[in-house]
Amino acid sequence: MVGAVPKPRADIRADRTASGARGRALRTALISVLVPLSLTLVQCGKAPNPAALAANSQANVQGNVPANVQVVAKTNQQVASSDSFEDRFPAPQFRERFPSASEGFLQRQMSDFSPKRAVQQQPEQAPYKVASLAPQAPYQRPPREDLTTLVSMKSSAFPYFGNNPASDAPFLNISKGDRRGHRSYSGRVFWQDETYNDNRVLMHVPEHFDVRKPGVIVVFFHGNGATLERDVRDRQLVPQQVTDSGANAILLAPQMAVDAADSSAGKFWQAGGLKRFIDESANHLARLTGDPNSARAFANMPIVIVGYSGGFLPTAWSLEVGGISDRVRGVVLLDAVYGEMDKFASWIESHRSGFFVSSYTHYTARRDRELMSTLRQKGITVSEDMDGPLRPGSVVFVETGDGITHRDYVTRAWTRDPLKDVLVKMSATPSLALTRVASTNPSASSR
Repeated sequence: MVGAVPKPRADIRADRTASGARGRALRTALISVLVPLSLTLVQCGKAPNPAALAANSQANVQGNVPANVQVVAKTNQQVASSDSFEDRFPAPQFRERFPSASEGFLQRQMSDFSPKRAVQQQPEQAPYKVASLAPQAPYQRPPREDLTTLVSMKSSAFPYFGNNPASDAPFLNISKGDRRGHRSYSGRVFWQDETYNDNRVLMHVPEHFDVRKPGVIVVFFHGNGATLERDVRDRQLVPQQVTDSGANAILLAPQMAVDAADSSAGKFWQAGGLKRFIDESANHLARLTGDPNSARAFANMPIVIVGYSGGFLPTAWSLEVGGISDRVRGVVLLDAVYGEMDKFASWIESHRSGFFVSSYTHYTARRDRELMSTLRQKGITVSEDMDGPLRPGSVVFVETGDGITHRDYVTRAWTRDPLKDVLVKMSATPSLALTRVASTNPSASSR
């Protein structure tokens, strides 16, 4: 070609050789990068290799594995150890949940949560206000949830180390080594550390309760074979019945003999036992509701005692020797007249400003009819239905028919939720003798 200087043939071959070497090197580099990546991508869409899994399993058993299998096992172990639940969601350490000595939660005052004026506020602007559908309405207490809790109290029924008034002998009349127990009337022995060592009281304050309004304290004595949580709260729904009644009432339910066929009254056998119980409860209720100044109001509220089944015994003795029987505005017995008729008759006769209700099945029918006869002989009017409101001096006996069981009596007697029905009828009375009992549910009075 004109003007071109041809290269020697050897130079051409050298150039081609160098170019081929560079191409091969480039292809080798690309293959070294793409092949592992392709293998990784292929494995992402496949199930684990059964042979590899079998090899891992045998390695755990035999401990003699080929080198290539050991690499697979080691890789699997690294992945498992780095992707375990504990690695991804580590359990919080104590120091992570609570501040150390050099740390602390930021303490705030109530003023920190009050509305603030704007920093750059014009003189003609009004102070900041919270939007409201009724800006001129008076302040109302914000709603809260029901308060239900268990509180240990010295004045609760147990432990009790005094005498049994029925025999004037020590209540704990059985010893076995260091253990002390009580032999019941049935002959069965219940040990103090198992049956008579729970001093807790179930306290319930409904969300609508207002200590500034007239109110009432309901003291509930449960029956045999019961616990406060399993039976009084969850099965018999006593706190719920108090709330559902709409009455301005609170509940106190002491633990009696724990899950045992025993009706012993413990400290409620003692003179002034009920008064000490109410006085101590008042301080706990004041703390529970967040108003220390309310203790005096709780300590002076009228009382309604409800005794179910074996709860008749602490009910009767509280009326007889409790020290504040004049503050008891009502007594409700739910299939519970198994004895102590003289104590019930005496309270009814001497406290005509209170009411008395006894509902019964065939188990207690004979004793209830005997008590009715005694009261009528004393000239006291006795009613045998629960159709009307409860008034001061009301004495009501209600027989329930077949199909009503003793076990379910607290939730189904003459009506469903009988305790709720009593509180509704009590709150509806127009009499001045029960003015401290006020319903917060206006529709309740229509029942």
